[in-house]
Amino acid sequence: MDMLDRYLNAVEAQLPPEDRADIIAELKDLILSRFEAKEEALGRPLTDDEREAILREIGHPLVVAARYRKGPQSLIGPELFPYWLFGVKAGLMVLGVVFALTLVIDLVTGAPNAGRSIAQAFHGFFGAGLTLIGALTLAGAIFEHQGVRPKFLSEWRVRDLGVFGMADTSRWGGKLLKETPCPYAKQNMNWRVYNLSGNARWPGSDYLVSFIATGVFVLWWVGVLHFPGLMQVGLRGEDATVSAAPIWSQLHGAILLYALGQMAIDAASLISPYAVRLRAAAQAAIAGVGLWLTWLIFEAGHWFTLHLGAESARIAGDQTMLNFDQLRNLGDGARDLIGVSSTLSVVVTWIIAASALGLVFSLLNNLWRLLVGRNVAFRDMPH
Repeated sequence: MDMLDRYLNAVEAQLPPEDRADIIAELKDLILSRFEAKEEALGRPLTDDEREAILREIGHPLVVAARYRKGPQSLIGPELFPYWLFGVKAGLMVLGVVFALTLVIDLVTGAPNAGRSIAQAFHGFFGAGLTLIGALTLAGAIFEHQGVRPKFLSEWRVRDLGVFGMADTSRWGGKLLKETPCPYAKQNMNWRVYNLSGNARWPGSDYLVSFIATGVFVLWWVGVLHFPGLMQVGLRGEDATVSAAPIWSQLHGAILLYALGQMAIDAASLISPYAVRLRAAAQAAIAGVGLWLTWLIFEAGHWFTLHLGAESARIAGDQTMLNFDQLRNLGDGARDLIGVSSTLSVVVTWIIAASALGLVFSLLNNLWRLLVGRNVAFRDMPH
């Protein structure tokens, strides 16, 4: 078997059986024509090295066979590749945040071996990252080779493009060098979304922070996360323990649903940060639920109980504690169990009241956004 036959056999093995004969005959004629043209130019027969050089110019058997193969010529074509790349970038960023947050919580809560926790976090991130890339590549290859084109490739909407800002970490609450105009602002308005320093920013950053913070609360609320020392108070050189009042178990499910609802709104806002009216309606509703829960908690009047040995004292309060004289005398109480519980009762009462006031402002603010259909922004600020 000479050189040409070995080359053609290698090409033939990569071709569909039904097309092999025709393709190999055509390719053989092409190669022989190249050999003859070269021999005429040199005026002598070709050496093996010269014949091999011509075969290299024609291409490797795998590459030549691919030219004749039907269907896509790449694992993920140019149409799908940008979506695959964004999915990889965004997915790795989310995984990085999750594993970093898990590592921080693990270290803060007193991991017995910090080095092992760090190593496990890196190992988990790389393992999950490789799995993510593999899954996205497999999905992209199936879409490419089966001719599948999801609707989001052709029926996308401009209002939903805010999520793509997540791929740029400089926009996660950071300053932008350029202004970010709201796509639904009227052209005759000087409309931009600013941070407090007067610089434009991606509005989805606030929702990302809220989503992560609420997620940590949910994990703690359902018992997945534990914070040692959270339910202890130093008193007379000993640790007084804090137990929850019955109101918290009664409202456990309602508070969990409230937090999950807030996370759902934050997640939707990450995808469509400029869907002002829809988000305002949802935020107004969730603020109303929060006010209702806050009222039930306040009306319960008993929130926690301090225990020190055989002694116990309630952390409780009512409307009578909502006066500034109580705040001015906050540090003057006794340092015994009763005195500490009285001080904490005032603190918790004012915290609940402040939470209720914040929810009222949130409700009114979102009702205003729902009415006017736009985000609150600073206008006519210096560029």
